[in-house]
Amino acid sequence: MADNFWVGKKVLVTGGAGFLGKHLVPMLESLGADVFVPRSKNFDLRKESDVDRLFKQHSPEIVVHLAAHGGGIGHMRKYPGSIFYDNIVMDTLVIEKSREYNVNKFVGIGTVCSYPKFTPTPFKEEDLWDGYPEETNAAYGLSKKMMLVQTQAYREEYGFNGIHLLLVNMYGPYDDFNLDTSHVIPALIRKFTDAIRNNKKEVEVWGTGKASREFLYVEDAARGIVLATEKYNKPEPVNIGAGFEIKIKDLVGLIVELTGFDGRMMWDTTKPDGQPRRCLDVSKAKKEFGFEAKVNFREGLKETIEWYESKGK
Repeated sequence: MADNFWVGKKVLVTGGAGFLGKHLVPMLESLGADVFVPRSKNFDLRKESDVDRLFKQHSPEIVVHLAAHGGGIGHMRKYPGSIFYDNIVMDTLVIEKSREYNVNKFVGIGTVCSYPKFTPTPFKEEDLWDGYPEETNAAYGLSKKMMLVQTQAYREEYGFNGIHLLLVNMYGPYDDFNLDTSHVIPALIRKFTDAIRNNKKEVEVWGTGKASREFLYVEDAARGIVLATEKYNKPEPVNIGAGFEIKIKDLVGLIVELTGFDGRMMWDTTKPDGQPRRCLDVSKAKKEFGFEAKVNFREGLKETIEWYESKGK
């Protein structure tokens, strides 16, 4: 990371109070940045007047746009309309005001959910437009994909310096452990940890276990965003991931081992698996700005479990 890039820079981090923001914001502050995190009670990013007031009051030089309405498969299936609307409106307004107020750099945080359902693995950035996303998260994936289209269009017409990072599923301390909205790792950690606490001998797990996923420790994700902001200025999207995949069945086995659960799993195969496979080609991030994931998956899981056991109740 650059020694002087961030010193004194006014940085706006939308969604900075969320899971990823809780790791990114302290990292930026430690590098010398002057960071402002808007809270939704003061600034509703779906209202143009609020977004305009935010930019007028804080005059950011860099915007890192983490704010999003998303969640696990259950949440995605229940609220596709709200998810699509909230993301489209937020992203459009934040990018437009970044342009209007002459922000030096806009960093859009996209998602692996934007990739087509049957993308060849590992997913290459060039494959992004080769098909429709997996149905259960299409509204989310396509809404975030439009952020890429907008930044590229603004670059072409206005010379807007916007980049787009495609983040894979993250995990780590401060994750969302609410079973109504959580992703697979925090949901499993909570289910097995709570089963041990409550002396339950059975845990229900969604799907068949055959689907695969890639997971990135949240501190690695934050570091990837910092490096991309410092060094990457091109219109093409870039994958940010760990470059490996694990089947959900094996993930469950690992979490069972690390939590010490000794009961049995009940696989609810009526629930969807989601996308069949997910694994990113991460070579571009390494080539363009020197990013590689550092945290070992088993160690990262262990830390996340320990955090939940001590604080995430």
